[in-house]
Amino acid sequence: MKKHRYQKLLEQIVNSEAKQVGDFHATAKMSTELLFEQLDVSRVVISGLSELTNTLETVYTEPVIALNVALQSRPQPLACPIFVEELRVNRHVASDNCVEDCRLIELNGYYQQHDVKAALEVAIRINGHLEGVLSLERDTETPAWQDSEIQLASQVADQLALTLATQYSYDKDERLKLFLSATEQSDQIMMVVNLSTACIEYVNHAHFELTHIPNDQIIGRPVQVLEFFKQFPEKAESVLAKARAGESSEEEIRLVRRDGSDYWVRLSVKRFISERGNHFALINADNCTEQHLHQSELERLAWRCTLTGLFNRTHFGRVLDKAKEGHLVLIDLRGFKRFNDTYGHANGDLMLIEVARRIRHFADINHIAEIARIGSDEFAVLIADSCDVNVINALIERLYRQVELPVSIGTEQIEPKPALASVDIASIEQLFPALTCADIALQYAKNKQGDAIQVFNSALLNAFKEDAEIERDLAVAIKGRQFELYYQPLKDLKKKTYIGAEALIRWHHPKKGVLYPGAFIDIAEQTGLITDIGAWVLEAACKQLNLWQHRQIDISMHVNVSARQFFSGTLFEQVWELIGRYKLTPQSLILEITETELMEDIRLATNLCNELAELGVGLAIDDFGTGYSSMRYLKQFPISKLKIDRSFISDLSVSHESREIVSAIIAMASALNISLTAEGVETKEQELFLAEHHCHQAQGFLYSPALRVSEFGEFLAESTVVH
Repeated sequence: MKKHRYQKLLEQIVNSEAKQVGDFHATAKMSTELLFEQLDVSRVVISGLSELTNTLETVYTEPVIALNVALQSRPQPLACPIFVEELRVNRHVASDNCVEDCRLIELNGYYQQHDVKAALEVAIRINGHLEGVLSLERDTETPAWQDSEIQLASQVADQLALTLATQYSYDKDERLKLFLSATEQSDQIMMVVNLSTACIEYVNHAHFELTHIPNDQIIGRPVQVLEFFKQFPEKAESVLAKARAGESSEEEIRLVRRDGSDYWVRLSVKRFISERGNHFALINADNCTEQHLHQSELERLAWRCTLTGLFNRTHFGRVLDKAKEGHLVLIDLRGFKRFNDTYGHANGDLMLIEVARRIRHFADINHIAEIARIGSDEFAVLIADSCDVNVINALIERLYRQVELPVSIGTEQIEPKPALASVDIASIEQLFPALTCADIALQYAKNKQGDAIQVFNSALLNAFKEDAEIERDLAVAIKGRQFELYYQPLKDLKKKTYIGAEALIRWHHPKKGVLYPGAFIDIAEQTGLITDIGAWVLEAACKQLNLWQHRQIDISMHVNVSARQFFSGTLFEQVWELIGRYKLTPQSLILEITETELMEDIRLATNLCNELAELGVGLAIDDFGTGYSSMRYLKQFPISKLKIDRSFISDLSVSHESREIVSAIIAMASALNISLTAEGVETKEQELFLAEHHCHQAQGFLYSPALRVSEFGEFLAESTVVH
């Protein structure tokens, strides 16, 4: 990765406009900034040697705040003959203890003054002449200078030398010599091709270092001797043709050496015209083999799930896009998130690994090549052969049985709860993507009793289309004010008065009439529209509560909040704004969220509930008894009310278990000093049981269905015990 970053850094300098036009100051500025950013150094200084005074003048330093200090105290070449000779002979001095390094003894005062512990001094030279110094300094104890750092600094110095060579106004012959000298020291391949004769006029030593082909076998020969032309003749001829037409080219190609080893080069080809009018192509090439090897490794990892070793969604999607027939099977683990939260992510990973192993075993014995993990707890199998439907059904049945076998997690035997969906790809090719159809079938499979296996069919498609139509109409309904709130009263069983109302949404559909939440809420939640709908419900309910409070009607307002709305990150601000705008009495607004939704993120839910409670908002757990909360969680939430799910209330007269459950919930609520409301009360017998067991409140058809606001007002007026 370091070499890749260093290569990118070098490319920025090489391809910069400043370097191309010979702007040494701008190139020095860029170089110091990039080196300071990429290397672990405390200061980078680039100095240029003045031809007139034979003194080093600081061109640029990073960080800039140290510029004045560095300018005043760095020794000059005339006072440092040992140092200059070392740079002339060895080109660089890398010292991990520069104060005690005899090669740098003449700079000792400077290093001590600025607390420099380690230094890398690199000569900027042209044709053997010292033209400047690139200095990297460290003021802390660090590991020794790495070869890659020394090589990078040397290559940057080469580019600075090339920049100076361009800048100097030597005569034409001297400039060419300087250029050739610098290019011979460069790690970048540079080649000049005569476009008229298609012969190679020049190639530097870097070509031999990469290809292992001697330069005398290249220079003066036709370009067809190059490996590029031998291995990619059509592409090479195209590049040459573009050069003749004055067009630039850039290519990345994989070449094979004569010994069989391969390498990658990134080359650029540009035409230039000499003063005599001759046309040449300048070819620059960089060795990018390591970068490609790294990229190949990343791509290999990109196709695989690191946990299970199966293919991932990206790879599977590419394969599936090309499939015209066969069967797609999706496997989902129902309740996996709850298992993860209960047993921990480490055990959740063990579950996924074991399920993946079973699917892989199933695929191996049935000669199925494409299996993947395409989601957190979702797997996919592509049965490529077009088998008889009975054979496919038998395969899916066996896969289902294999996955649902108990998994050993520690000392426990946990039963996975798979849901499977299958799609005949050929039958839906012109309709929807196979994964979309499989997802549709999978949703139905999850809701099945018994074996959760569902084959995609036209009925599911029609249901999907209806849901899609509902989704489109919902978007219109939000803007078109097609919603209305109805209110169902809550009765205090001890005082025999009505003390609250639950706001329930109704949709006045222009074609289908009045729709209850069951017809559209699930779709709204799946599509994210529930957030806008929930925001409207909350504001409409607060507005109505404000009107009732102005009329001295002392009741609370219960508002259902979806999980998406609850965890949206904006609920607190919305409630705070509404309470302030409508000046609501504390504890008169009660937000209801289901037990299961509250358990999705315990930490976030706890923080948000505490914040809402501080605003004076009551919090109720809806449908209590159907989820998986514990006494510990109920104690940590600032809950003001539990609402017993209607499924327990409806069975009170016939089910001993329901009576025991309701009695236990009432006792628990009493112990925790939490108010309790029973939902779905429809008979006097149910009301009597609840009152005898000291349930606080009840709501249901025994008292009233949900009413429009005008009807609700009449209902309260007609109730003789209402204040």
